[in-house]
Amino acid sequence: MLEDIPVYLLLAILALLLLLSGFFSLSETSMMAVNRYRLRHLAKQGHRGAQLTIRLLQDTDKLLGVILLGNNLLNTVAATLVAVIVSLFFAHSELALLLGSVVVTLAILIFSEITPKVIAAAYPERIALTVSYVLTPLLKLFSPVVWFINLFVQMLLIVLRLKPSQQVAHQLSMEELKTLVLEAGHFIQKKHQSVLANLIDLESVTVDDVMVPRNQIEAIDLEADEAVIKNQLLTCHHTRFPLYRKHFDNVVGIVHARKILNQLKEEKVSVAMLEAVMQKPYFIPSGTPLFSQLQLFQENHRRMGLVVDEYGEWLGLVTLEDILEEVIGEFTTHAPTQSGACKREADGSIIAEGGTLLRDLNRKLGLQLPLHGPKTLNGLILEYFQDIPETGTGLKIDGCRMEVLQTNNQGVKTVRIYPNQPIPQRESE
Repeated sequence: MLEDIPVYLLLAILALLLLLSGFFSLSETSMMAVNRYRLRHLAKQGHRGAQLTIRLLQDTDKLLGVILLGNNLLNTVAATLVAVIVSLFFAHSELALLLGSVVVTLAILIFSEITPKVIAAAYPERIALTVSYVLTPLLKLFSPVVWFINLFVQMLLIVLRLKPSQQVAHQLSMEELKTLVLEAGHFIQKKHQSVLANLIDLESVTVDDVMVPRNQIEAIDLEADEAVIKNQLLTCHHTRFPLYRKHFDNVVGIVHARKILNQLKEEKVSVAMLEAVMQKPYFIPSGTPLFSQLQLFQENHRRMGLVVDEYGEWLGLVTLEDILEEVIGEFTTHAPTQSGACKREADGSIIAEGGTLLRDLNRKLGLQLPLHGPKTLNGLILEYFQDIPETGTGLKIDGCRMEVLQTNNQGVKTVRIYPNQPIPQRESE
C-alpha cells in the first residue's frame, strides 16, 4: 500500500512527523523549565494559558505520559517510514537500511530533539503558555492510554519503593530567596535589592549584632548629685537613656528627654521627678532574632530595649532605629560617644575603631569578615591572637589585611584596614 504513494509525498509525511515530534520535545522542555512563581502571578491576573499550564503541571505524570507517548510514537513511525523509502529505492539492501537508520537518527536528533529543546529552554514561558492550549485537549483525548501506561509506571515505582506523589512541592528556603532577589538585577533596583536582602536576613541576625555595647551607653546614676544629673541631661546626645542606681547592672528605668524639658527650663530637676516620668526597663534576651524583636517592639509599643544574657547581666542596648537601619541602611548620625566610625585615607586604606561592628564593615567595605563569633573588630582581632596584640602588628583574616594602630589594656582601639590591598613591608605576621 505504501509502495503506491509517491516518494515526494512520503518525504513530506516524514518531515511532518519530525515537526510534530519536535513539538512534543518543545512542550516537554518548556513545561519543565517554566517559572512556577511567574505562572501563579499570571494566573492570578486571569491569564488563560497560565491557568491551563498550572493545571497540567499539577499532574506531572499524566503530562509527561501524553508528551512522551506522542513523541515516541511519532519517532517510531518516522523510522518505519524511512525504512519503507529505503526499500523502494534499494530493495532490501542491508547497507542502505543501515545508512537510512543513521540518517533518520540524525534527523530526529537535530529537528525533533536538540533544536526544539534549546529553543524551549531559551523561551520557556512563552512556549509553555502557548502549547498548553494543545496539550490540554490531547491529555483528555488520550487519558485512557496514559492511565494504562501510568499503571505500569506506578507498579514499577512501588517495586523500587519510590513515592514521588509524597514529595514536597517547590519551596524556597530563605537563602534561596535571598539569592533570587540578588540575581534579579534587571528587574529590581539596586537599592530595593539591598532592602529586600536585608529584610530576609532579619531572621538570621540577632540583637547582639546591632546593639550598642554597654560601655558606649549614656546612662544616669540616680545616686549622683542633682547638679551632676542636670549637667548630664543638658549635654546628652540621645532622646532616651537608662537610669540606674550605684552600678550599671541595676537599671531601674528609661526616661525620655522630652518629658523633662520643662523641668530643665525651670531648674527643677530632681531624682523624684525622674522617677515620676521614667518607664519600666524593657529587657531583651540575648540572641533574639531581629525580625522577632521588631514584632515585639510593635506589640509592646516600645522603641528601645536592654539586651541581657542568660545570667541577667546587661550587655547592651537596642532601639527600633537600629533594626530599621539594618534593613534600609543608616539614616541618622551617630553620637560622638558611639564607636564605629570609619575614615578613608589617601592611600585607599580605612581607619576603623575597634568597636566597629563587623556587619557594618562587611556592608560598607564589601568585606567577608566572619560573623559567627565576635561582633566587633576588636573582638575579632583578640580572638585571632588570643591576646592583645602590640601596636604595628599586621594580620590577615578571610582575605582582608589589617594593621593594629592603637591598643590599650582593654583591647584594640584603632585598626588600619587594607581592602584588596597589600599591607606595607613593615607588617609583622
